[in-house]
Amino acid sequence: MAEAAPTRWRTATIRAIAPATPRVKSFRFDAFERPHRAGQHVDLRLTAPDGYQAQRSYSIASAPGDPRGIELMIEGLPAGEVSGYFDKVAEVGDAIELRGPIGSFAWGPEEGGPVLLVGGGSGVVPLLAMVRERALRAPHVPMLLLYSVRTAAEAIARGELSARSRDETGFDLTLLLTREGATAGRRIDRVMIDTAMECLGMPRHVFVCGGNAFVGTVADLLVEAGVRPGVIRTERFGG
Repeated sequence: MAEAAPTRWRTATIRAIAPATPRVKSFRFDAFERPHRAGQHVDLRLTAPDGYQAQRSYSIASAPGDPRGIELMIEGLPAGEVSGYFDKVAEVGDAIELRGPIGSFAWGPEEGGPVLLVGGGSGVVPLLAMVRERALRAPHVPMLLLYSVRTAAEAIARGELSARSRDETGFDLTLLLTREGATAGRRIDRVMIDTAMECLGMPRHVFVCGGNAFVGTVADLLVEAGVRPGVIRTERFGG
């Protein structure tokens, strides 16, 4: 599907703030003028009194049409110009410049499945939107999320995802903790990919999101496992 041109910058109000993990907060903003697709992102822009501007992109965690508005999960980074503001300064009622929705890294119910999602750390956020969209509008579509994160405390929406895996037929979650428990030191490998595909079947769509190295490694493993490269869509962040 062709990507629509980004909308103009507009002012959006922070409607709610809630902790998501020790380092990540959930922010709710006014809804878009036009619906987003699950997996897309927005640009946020801050302007200082002297005119200096800082801009960053954040994936949307909420499903399209969520009546509570759009949800962003923003991790507080010590040196982050934008994330630092949201971590320490931002309050409910603040007006923020926002542009979106943006991006072709997106899934909709009309695309069907099976769908394999692979996320590393905060890379789970756009995949969370897809999980939520499936539950609302396409519960018949098989979907599996393979989520790699350092510790259970750092897993975004861990309780929600675990409950969905337990209660929703056709959705499965594999949570890999790389720095604690029995899987400490392990990374996503060919065995995990093969196991996921045995559970799900050969995926019609694959979405991989995370750091550069994570995405590259997972994409290679998927191709080795027999997934056609054209089926795999990726989104990367970091160095």
